[in-house]
Amino acid sequence: MKEDKEEENIDITLEQLEGTEIQHVNNPIVGLKPIEKRFLGAVKEVKQHNNKYIFSDGSASVEIMVVSDEIIKVRLAPHSVFLDEFSYAVPALDQKVAVFTFSEDDTHYTVSTNTVSCLVNKENFHISFADINSKLINEDYLAMHWEENVQFGGYYVYCTKKSYPEEAFYGLGDKPTDLNLRGKRLQNWNTDTYSFAKHQDPLYRSIPFYISLHEGVAHGIFMDNTFKTHFDFAHEDAGKTSFWADGGELQYYYIHGPHMMDVVKRYHTLTGTHKLPPLWALGYHQCRWSYYPESKLHDLAKNFRSRKIPCDALYLDIDYMDGYRCFTWNKKYFPNPKKMIKELSDDGFKTVVIIDPGIKVDDNYWVFKEGKENKYFCRRSDDYFMEGHVWPGRCQFPDFTNPEVRQWWGGLFKELVDIGVAGVWNDMNEPAVFGSGTFPDDVRHQYDGHRGSHRKAHNVYGMQMVRATYDGLKKLQKSKRPFTITRAGYAGVQRYSSVWTGDNVASWEHLKLGSLQMQRLSMSGVPFAGTDIGGFSGEPTGELFTRWIQLGVFSPFMRAHSAGDTAEREPWSFGTALEDINRKFIELRYKLLPYIYSAFWEHHRYGFPILRPIVMLEQENKTNKYREDEFTFGDKILVCPVLEEGATSRKVYLPVGNWYDYFSHQALAGGEEHQVAAPLDTMPIFVKAGSVIPEYPVMQHTNEFEIEELMFQIYFSDYEVNSFYFEDHGDTFAYEQDIYLEKKFVVNGDLKSMTIKQSVEGLFTPRYETYDLKIIGLPFLPTKVLIDGKEYLGELKFDELKRVRVKASKHFRQIVITK
Repeated sequence: MKEDKEEENIDITLEQLEGTEIQHVNNPIVGLKPIEKRFLGAVKEVKQHNNKYIFSDGSASVEIMVVSDEIIKVRLAPHSVFLDEFSYAVPALDQKVAVFTFSEDDTHYTVSTNTVSCLVNKENFHISFADINSKLINEDYLAMHWEENVQFGGYYVYCTKKSYPEEAFYGLGDKPTDLNLRGKRLQNWNTDTYSFAKHQDPLYRSIPFYISLHEGVAHGIFMDNTFKTHFDFAHEDAGKTSFWADGGELQYYYIHGPHMMDVVKRYHTLTGTHKLPPLWALGYHQCRWSYYPESKLHDLAKNFRSRKIPCDALYLDIDYMDGYRCFTWNKKYFPNPKKMIKELSDDGFKTVVIIDPGIKVDDNYWVFKEGKENKYFCRRSDDYFMEGHVWPGRCQFPDFTNPEVRQWWGGLFKELVDIGVAGVWNDMNEPAVFGSGTFPDDVRHQYDGHRGSHRKAHNVYGMQMVRATYDGLKKLQKSKRPFTITRAGYAGVQRYSSVWTGDNVASWEHLKLGSLQMQRLSMSGVPFAGTDIGGFSGEPTGELFTRWIQLGVFSPFMRAHSAGDTAEREPWSFGTALEDINRKFIELRYKLLPYIYSAFWEHHRYGFPILRPIVMLEQENKTNKYREDEFTFGDKILVCPVLEEGATSRKVYLPVGNWYDYFSHQALAGGEEHQVAAPLDTMPIFVKAGSVIPEYPVMQHTNEFEIEELMFQIYFSDYEVNSFYFEDHGDTFAYEQDIYLEKKFVVNGDLKSMTIKQSVEGLFTPRYETYDLKIIGLPFLPTKVLIDGKEYLGELKFDELKRVRVKASKHFRQIVITK
């Protein structure tokens, strides 16, 4: 692209420019003066204010802020005037710093915590970060620099870091490219990308956060800037990694590791975690553009129930509306939506409806009338309303960066909630506009009192829309947890919504991309993510759809979705044989729901990513930097999806430790590769030795019946392994008042005995009283079982897979099985 070439020409001369106060660069805007490129000079002054240190070269200033023992924030003010501190990504900095110090020597100023040091070079203003052993982890290649934006005001701001020869890079949201981003040049600018291609950039979300891994040590960089941002991971120059923005402040957080997991957890301390979703949201969802009229939706529901294929949610796309007007119903297709939703609910289906930001210009349309009267719609710089054409035709668009508008928008869902709608799907909120792509740059936004143009607000527009949706539903649904899904978002969007990867394609390449995108989103702080199973556009074969269902079982968000100009694709659409396989795997999703739900709790409470690529598990192993077709769901189940057409086996790498095949229970050694069978009716899934995996009985939806006995599959290990299990009401916020149970299991064994310990936290009381424990992989034939010191008198049952089964009270503290 022409723009890229111009940027490259600028960057090539950076080393020559460094240290020069002003350099003139040709300005592509005709009639305007040349752009002035400036670099930080030698440090001349330092001031301290609490946990902030202000360094100045006499003209520009840099703020170094100690956020925590492991996080340091850097801000650049080109003329020493900092903008007001405000961030949609980081709502509040909860500083937890025990000790930090300031020191000076002949060459550097140093700000240190107990974990990390930030060094500022006196002569050239280079900023570096070192660990407690004084090992440099991250260092500037050039001093921070900027260019004046003579058209809009403000600055283009740049930071260039050293890139080491074997350094790998991960994160940046759902980029449809290799998991390791080294050698890539990418940008963040939320964009509607129908049927996107591999390596296409940008897409729907902007997550300016990446993780670096070098010599087994990880750190993160979060550039909290909502303008169009750019990242060069040793693409132009193997020795440089750069990030820059088309406006706003150069503001970034250095997040120390040394483990990748630590980096992600600490990133979540800044941007928040996903709230615990309602349990039904983790079931299987069926969607299409569009299911209508009402009879079509009832037929769909009847097929799921008569075929005994579990499903929890059905979706209504834009055709349910009257002329695509949001918050209305097409009474020709849906004459009595309240009755229809009630009937679906009685059969166990939640109804999710789509809502777009474009409001039709129509003075007889109540939503438009209210927005117009209250001046809630976006305006351009000359004070005319921002107008564009989307599905309803000529539309105006609410300014979701205005808190008053968000409150109004949230209240608009009252009628939908009153008639029983359970969830809301926000689409077209990049924002997308037919013809022009998005809003013009001069559109003005209130930005929560920190006014700005669309250049500043574009990347947060969708996030603030779904924030308004979430807050509105939370208020209207009272004690129930909202379920929302959004196409566009910015860092921190996980506080309000789940996401999906957008308008993908029914191809094997997109099946692979979907796996990569979900892993990358999880690493980037957005855990509740999924793909359009089967592909949105195009026609999948039965084999491709079935392999996608298998991957979908281990997608945090599991939804099939397709475009209106494609053949219908439900789990039974490809014949009886494939229907049976699809049913088997959707049933597996429902069996594993308590494990999946527990993984969401671990994310919400502790900041763990839900999907974890192999490199996160063994970052010290250099060969793992490029492994990208396997991941764990939580930390106990290894998923090895089949991503090649016609494949009946595949090579898998098992991390160090012992593992069990989920289906056959065959024990396999970790730290090596294995060739495993993978016919179409199965998929390689492995469970870590020592794991305690909770399972539900098969159910058609999550509220079908009360659990009478909880099942656990417990895998033998000859070393100690911890497992977590979480349960609560499943759809309320009572867990915030400690109405939950978090159970910790510890498993350990040897050639003669096995011990299972249980401890409990929380105040929730489930109705069931007993566990059905299935012990897998015992290396001996048990003859005696002690439960809390008392001999178990029940029968030691062996099933067809040679599992030992024991019944126990849910209150047990310790079980000892001996030879």
